[in-house]
Amino acid sequence: MKHRGRHRRRRRGRALRAALTGAALALTGAATLISASQATVADDPGALKPLTSAAETDALRLTEHRVPRPWLDRLSAAMGEPVGVDTVLGSADHTLREAADCTAGEREALPVSPAATRAYCWDHDTEGWRPGAVTTSSGADEDGRWGAHRVVLSAWSRDDGTPDGGLARVSFVDADDPDRLGYTSALLAVPVDGGHDYRGLASPVSGMVWYQDKLLVTTGSGGREALYVYDVDRVQRATTDAGTVGRVPGGWAADGHPYVLPAVASYRLSDASGAARPGAISLDPGTSPASLVASERVPADSDRPTRLWRYAFSTDPARTGLPAADSAGHVDAVEAYETGAAEVRGVLSYRPAGAARTDWYLGRAAGGQDGRGTLWHQDSEGARTSECGADRSQQCWSGQVGSLSYWAQTGEIWSQSDRMLFALPLTSVEDALG
Repeated sequence: MKHRGRHRRRRRGRALRAALTGAALALTGAATLISASQATVADDPGALKPLTSAAETDALRLTEHRVPRPWLDRLSAAMGEPVGVDTVLGSADHTLREAADCTAGEREALPVSPAATRAYCWDHDTEGWRPGAVTTSSGADEDGRWGAHRVVLSAWSRDDGTPDGGLARVSFVDADDPDRLGYTSALLAVPVDGGHDYRGLASPVSGMVWYQDKLLVTTGSGGREALYVYDVDRVQRATTDAGTVGRVPGGWAADGHPYVLPAVASYRLSDASGAARPGAISLDPGTSPASLVASERVPADSDRPTRLWRYAFSTDPARTGLPAADSAGHVDAVEAYETGAAEVRGVLSYRPAGAARTDWYLGRAAGGQDGRGTLWHQDSEGARTSECGADRSQQCWSGQVGSLSYWAQTGEIWSQSDRMLFALPLTSVEDALG
């Protein structure tokens, strides 16, 4: 039986590689046929420009607001003891399909170059939901696992026809077996009324980072709250599958989801003029201490540059997974830049071993036109990107640019585009960028 299992995995692996290779070739051919006027590579954003003045960095400051511990304890007492990630993964009720079993239309969302080496499409439960940010258990512990499990987290917002979207949820994906990725979802919520109730997080999740025992998410809402924090040890069970949210007669509802995750903290935007709202975020484990990297989203038709910056994580054992804050609760950027890149939807920073500089990677949307996005490498010296098409003028990153998450233990970048979850080695990105 063990030999037959290995043969089945080999056949599936060959089918997956064939599907991904075929998709890349088909998309490359399609990119060659698109006229340069429709999908020309975006203008070179140039080198990163450091921001050092107080006026520039004050606009990046956040202020911390912790949910009172009695609120959280009151909610747990009413809903029952929180469950762990192991319990959530063990109740997976949906399975991602491998690329070989996805439709050609679904695979069109994958990058042309560099090509994904692993790709999956979601089950039917994502209908009516828009994909958001992705993160992994890479930063949860030194071995890249949460307990015994390798985990991918994928954010979604309900597609209710409004720009801000409706409710938000996170799908917990068990990535232990690359041939079978099972998942289930928890609704993101915010405690209210002293912990006697909770409301849904009514905003798309544009960025997400899992660090130690905390999940940090950025939202697209227009309010002052820019960043919410969740404790992965505080997942609560919903007691009814009602399509409402919060306390209901006889129990607790999470819009039909089996679990709800209540926020434990939030971070508000600075009062400074031109305050920057974090859009895409990622974890940089290569700094000391580890840091939270952020970018803002600036439209393609704007006349101002995009800001990139980082916050240091706290080293205080009582503040695991939280950004470093001063006695007033202020979180200040420890590094900041300007870039000429617009429509940034994914950001990543990484310093290769022995290197003197940090590499920044920016996933950029198509700039208001239909087509594919671009993946740029930037540093203090300049910028470069991967190009496709016969005249190398075509955009060739994923169809709908998503967040970027680096899994340091495997050397892979994970991202999500439309209904496809995919991964590829960072080394292949470097090779494609030349």
